[in-house]
Amino acid sequence: MMALLDLLDRRWALRVMWELRQGERLTFRELQQRCGGMSSSVLAQRLCEMDEAGVVAGSDGGGYALTDEGRSLIEALGPLDSWAKRWARRSGAGERSR
Repeated sequence: MMALLDLLDRRWALRVMWELRQGERLTFRELQQRCGGMSSSVLAQRLCEMDEAGVVAGSDGGGYALTDEGRSLIEALGPLDSWAKRWARRSGAGERSR
């Protein structure tokens, strides 16, 4: 659990997974644009780490996508997303983050 939290706690890691969640394969440049503000060196590092962890894979065509493990992880995070949305409504946290 701690190794997973360490991976997901790295800057931009969850954002990369979020952008790949729909199942489409994105090129490095497309992914970087969707994650506006991320440097190419940080994106390359995150993709390498996530590939080593088995949650993201690149293809010969240059695109990146979630692996089966990555999709499984997104599904596992679903209840946490639901909880966060309820909490934001109750606490007004969504208003503060805008």
